[in-house]
Amino acid sequence: MAYEQLKLENQLCFPFYAVSRLITRAYQDDLEALGITYPQYLVMLVLWEKGERTVNEIADELILNTNTITPLLKRMESMNLLTRVSSKIDQRKVIISLTPMGKDMREHAAEIPLRFMQKLKIEPTEPQLKELNQLKTQLNELITLLRNIDK
Repeated sequence: MAYEQLKLENQLCFPFYAVSRLITRAYQDDLEALGITYPQYLVMLVLWEKGERTVNEIADELILNTNTITPLLKRMESMNLLTRVSSKIDQRKVIISLTPMGKDMREHAAEIPLRFMQKLKIEPTEPQLKELNQLKTQLNELITLLRNIDK
């Protein structure tokens, strides 16, 4: 083929796309049991870890545009998982906080990462865990490189 660079097998992006879709699918049953989607789960992870955040902080953490995250947050508010309140200091900022229901969901979600590892047939004590952490480090480095493209 004259255009080797256009073969799917030669694309760096395709394996990332495929892995992302397959990971999301692997989480689907657990998240359906909670009544949330994968993007909503990511928002919950940020809030469980860091407490209340502004819309911009959540968008930045999840590498999403605010016009993408805002409808997601509105849906989550209608599900009584979080509240959206204008900042008293700066009315342009919207503060996102977990409701008691959103906080309680954390207990039900706590086993999801372990179940994901089990689906991969990886025990948390195996040397494979070290390899996965190295892979995660490499992916985070790639994310940093990609985020800097626009800067």
